[in-house]
Amino acid sequence: MSKPHPVDLKLAIQKLDSLPAMPVVAQKILTLSLGTPEGETQLLSLIGKDPQISARIIGLANTPLFGASKRVASIQDASMLLGLTRVKSVAIGIAMMSTLAKKNTGLLNLQHLWLHSLGVALGMRTLARAMPSRTRPLDDEIFLAGLLHDIGYMVLNYLDSDLSDQLLNKLAASPERTVIEVEAEVIPVSHSEMGAELARHWNLPERIITVLRYHHTPSVKDAAAGQPLVTLLNLAECLMPAFGTSESVNAQVTKDDWLSLGIDPERAGALTIAVLEQAEQAKQIISTF
Repeated sequence: MSKPHPVDLKLAIQKLDSLPAMPVVAQKILTLSLGTPEGETQLLSLIGKDPQISARIIGLANTPLFGASKRVASIQDASMLLGLTRVKSVAIGIAMMSTLAKKNTGLLNLQHLWLHSLGVALGMRTLARAMPSRTRPLDDEIFLAGLLHDIGYMVLNYLDSDLSDQLLNKLAASPERTVIEVEAEVIPVSHSEMGAELARHWNLPERIITVLRYHHTPSVKDAAAGQPLVTLLNLAECLMPAFGTSESVNAQVTKDDWLSLGIDPERAGALTIAVLEQAEQAKQIISTF
């Protein structure tokens, strides 16, 4: 049997109908306002009707991260423990990633990608707590950005699994080189750009689109629209290099990186340990993701 013709990635992401539509459940959840009892009830109802999202959120609530005193068995109890805004963003992230996962035929390990994405989201949450309250990103933004930041790898696999496999093999064989360097040699469009284009296709907030596009290059001028969320994500990823994936990043963290988030560099050591502890906690959750 002949091999399928390679996909023109640049053309594919420009022609947005080649990308999957946003899942209906995510569309509905995005429109809900959590400021009213009706919106909260609708959120829990929508999640309750989706066994996959329900199981993963309940699994998250049952980890030591959130201090449950007894086993959480319902979405209602999970929302009490996690908070409705966090439940909303996690549910959206799960629904969106699951849509692309339906066409997973290559080497991309979805368990590892879930682990990495969740670890980064939890690491961001830890770092954000050390930021001044006036500049601290919202918790739902943190979780949505963390869970979706590498969704571009899923887009690549969805569009061209052979090319995705080539990239993954080269990343694994070149751990000393950054993902930006390796991608430039293998694919015409980076995973960051593909993730951002999918987010734009799905009409996600501009801030989230910016984070996906610039999470490896937070110092460029165009990243300003997503700050400080872009830098927060980049720092969390630098503190857990290659966690859950073979993606290598520039793990050099400077005093200025901490100061840009309003964090005292004297806290760097303790916060780094805390972020790595969160990453280890994420491994306990992976069975539910």
